[in-house]
Amino acid sequence: MLFLSQIRLLMKKFLGLLVFALLLSGCDDGDMVLESFNFGTATIQKCPDKQLLFKTSNEELLLVNIPASSFPNAATPAGQPTIVTISGSNSVLYRKYNGAVTGGTICSVVPPSSPSVLKEWTAAQGGKIQITSTERTATDPVTNVTTVVGHNHQIKFINIQFVSSDNTFVFEEYLFGTYQTSI
Repeated sequence: MLFLSQIRLLMKKFLGLLVFALLLSGCDDGDMVLESFNFGTATIQKCPDKQLLFKTSNEELLLVNIPASSFPNAATPAGQPTIVTISGSNSVLYRKYNGAVTGGTICSVVPPSSPSVLKEWTAAQGGKIQITSTERTATDPVTNVTTVVGHNHQIKFINIQFVSSDNTFVFEEYLFGTYQTSI
């Protein structure tokens, strides 16, 4: 009888240790969860032959695809920014790569095989891209005449929902940055 009670006690301890070990070893399927991103001081770049504006930060990319006509060579009236609605032809996407991403990766005709995309979030239709344009001027040092040499276009996302196959996150407002055009 004593022998059976010792076996039961030993089995209870073993079962307890097994349950404890299973609880500690949670399953990680490798899915990335993203609720925000931060590109810090990264500047907006543009592909030379496409209207793709993007920012990179190590293995992250934030890309905006909207027509050049969204960036007029005129200042927007105060309080009346240009609004572009995200739809089929106007898009925003965020990608996470398995290595450093560069403009060459994004702008090349044939995408390189490395780095490869680990995860992609696309902006759902209906979000807005707000563009506020201001003049950039330069003063001639000889004649002291000031002329408009280009425009600064501040790009801000308004109520954009990013969606992936397994999660979503929303930005009520996110400042993408300032894109410059020249006259």
